[in-house]
Amino acid sequence: MWFVMSRCKECGKVSGEVAKVLGVCGECVQGADEELLKKFGEIHKGSREEFGLAGRAVSDAGGAACGLCQNECVIGEGRRGYCGVRRNEKGHITGGTAKGAAVSWYYDALPTNCVADWVCAGGSSAGYPEWSYCEGAEHGYVNLAVFYEACTFDCLFCQNWHYRRRSLKDRMRSARELADSVSSNTACICYFGGDPTAQLPHALAAARLARRQNERRILRICWETNGSMSGRLLDEMMRLSLESGGCVKFDLKAMDENLHLALCGVSNERTKENFAAAAGRIGGRPEPPPLVASTLLVPGYVEVEEVGAIASFIADLDCNIPYALLGFHGDFLMRDLPATSRRQAEDCFAAAEAAGLRRVRIGNVHILR
Repeated sequence: MWFVMSRCKECGKVSGEVAKVLGVCGECVQGADEELLKKFGEIHKGSREEFGLAGRAVSDAGGAACGLCQNECVIGEGRRGYCGVRRNEKGHITGGTAKGAAVSWYYDALPTNCVADWVCAGGSSAGYPEWSYCEGAEHGYVNLAVFYEACTFDCLFCQNWHYRRRSLKDRMRSARELADSVSSNTACICYFGGDPTAQLPHALAAARLARRQNERRILRICWETNGSMSGRLLDEMMRLSLESGGCVKFDLKAMDENLHLALCGVSNERTKENFAAAAGRIGGRPEPPPLVASTLLVPGYVEVEEVGAIASFIADLDCNIPYALLGFHGDFLMRDLPATSRRQAEDCFAAAEAAGLRRVRIGNVHILR
């Protein structure tokens, strides 16, 4: 497949790895000044407003504070927060609670295409027999895959952006309804999206209820997240995963702050703080690994140097934390970029190992060009 060559508006570099939506190469993004960062902010504002979402974190005078995530929205009467689901109704924040969330779910046969399938109890021998039904992959069992239709980030390369087209008002389902959907052969529940962060009260309530209703058998609780939640909520997520044999999978999108702002629209400081806090809790149950990291290898932006920095950050916390490098394919507003090359993936793999990580894997190999 051929890709259009673009010229970086800052340095003049011509490449097929300069995303049209940003107009600048990865190197210039990292060296961006305040003016360029403001331009990135306007790009994200426009991409969100097209779907009726707030262009920036909401800060309404006299509003009610949300506090679920790093955006720390203060939401005025009748208005919604940055995520689009949390709203102020007569002075109270609603949406994403046990009563109802914008969510859908389905059964996914194990082993499944999970970021952690190579080290988790559902896809490997890790944790058998305490946390897994089988020695090896759990054939014959399913994962209850729970997709939350909201997010606290605004990733320009989002591969699940299509949920934004649906009405948030028409898809509210209760935590009990979700918990009651656990079948007799459900071995794990995985919360993802979008991201579960904006609707964690619903997810946590459903997880606790499902565990109580299935207390005499294995039912792992897992999460796939950008890590932007409050520390209090992270503690509860980690507790449920540690107690059930599940794991928390952090998507570490970038280490450089400017790059994270350009690609995701928000800072990565909370994600790094939360990942470090989660790493501090894994010693009590090292297997199956309760914490897993992943990074999407975005051509031209998340390359060897960036992966090396992320891997060093992880290794400084615990060199045994599994790290998955995921192949990228163009989508949403960065569909003009090529897929990750095999060379890029292999070089990033080598950089991660050189940083000291002992468990590194290349995922989505079928995507690599």
